[in-house]
Amino acid sequence: MFKKIFGSSEPKKEKILPWQALTDISQLDAIVEASNTKTQLIFKHSTRCGISSMVMKQFVSAYDLDSHIDLYYLDLLSYRDVSNEVGYKFQVMHQSPQLLIIKNGLVVAHESHGAINELDLEQYS
Repeated sequence: MFKKIFGSSEPKKEKILPWQALTDISQLDAIVEASNTKTQLIFKHSTRCGISSMVMKQFVSAYDLDSHIDLYYLDLLSYRDVSNEVGYKFQVMHQSPQLLIIKNGLVVAHESHGAINELDLEQYS
C-alpha cells in the first residue's frame, strides 16, 4: 500500500542519451558534413533557465531513436560564441531552449520552448 502512495524506495534510473558536447565552432563544419549521411540534431540549452531544464527533461524522457541521429548538446551560456555561430551558419534566430534538425547541410526543422517536444523526430531520421 505504501509503495502505491509514496512510490518505490528504489531510485529511478535516469535515462542518458548519447549526447556529444558542442563546444567549438569548428565542430559545425563536421556536423554539416555528417548531415549528408546521418541526421544531426543540436539542442541549445540554458543551464540557468527553468523552462529550458523542463523541456530538456521531457525531451530526454521521450527520446527513443537509438542511433539514427547524432545528438549535440550546446550549453549556450558556457559557449556563447558557438551559439552565435549556430545562428549565423544555419540562419536560425536564437532561442533558448532550441532544437535544430540538420540534414544535407541545412536546417530542415527547428523549434523552441515547449514546441521542441512536439517535433516528430522519426520523420527526420
